Amino acid sequence: MAASMIQLIGFMLSVLGQFLISSATALDMWSIQDRSLSLVTNVYTYAGLWKSCVGTSYGTTQCRPYFTILGLPALLQAVRALMIVGIVLGAIGCLIAIFALKCLKMGNMEDNIKASMTLAAGVMFLLAGVCGIAGVSAFANLIVQSFRFTTYGGFSAYGEASVGGLTGALTPRYTFGPALFVGWIGGAILVIGGIMMCLACRGMTEDRKYNGMAYKAASHHTIYKSDTRPRPAYNDSYKAQSVDGRQSNQRFDYV
Repeated sequence: MAASMIQLIGFMLSVLGQFLISSATALDMWSIQDRSLSLVTNVYTYAGLWKSCVGTSYGTTQCRPYFTILGLPALLQAVRALMIVGIVLGAIGCLIAIFALKCLKMGNMEDNIKASMTLAAGVMFLLAGVCGIAGVSAFANLIVQSFRFTTYGGFSAYGEASVGGLTGALTPRYTFGPALFVGWIGGAILVIGGIMMCLACRGMTEDRKYNGMAYKAASHHTIYKSDTRPRPAYNDSYKAQSVDGRQSNQRFDYV
């Protein structure tokens, strides 16, 4: 009962984490402009993995997708790959975990097969969470580097130097967007869900292992004693006589 409960909770957490990292990958606010040193605060820019946008305080937004991948930094493409791999692994883990749930009956599937599938789903969720956390952390490190060197070197949000490198504070600086926190939370929840699925697999294996009756083999040190009681002796004097007076060979014992 405890194993099935842990398995169900781990599955629900993993589904939630999968939804969060998928949402974080689709969101545009991975990096948002820092307006603390900007003179015009009603217009700001923000960017994501797939497009960059310009928003205003009036609620209007205009976005432009990245039409080519050749001009993008290699680290941004690596972040894209990590997030996509995390989403694919999480989706495969969810599909396996649905059939591995102990509370659902799928034909004549045995508990040992469900335990193996639960372990496989837990490993998938763990890998998906690690990929999501790694991708978000790599993008956050890119933002930190651009934020530190923008004022002195004129770096943009993705690390490219501006023309001449003398713009200084005129180049907009970028800080963490809401999508980063969504990705971090989703990856952490996926890792927790994967660990719970692995623990549930261990509990299901123990239940299957100790579900029989104990049998104790006979001891090999059995000692057999000989019978030392005296046996009655036969006396030939007590022989039966036949009708014609002759003795027969039939004997009778009298105790």
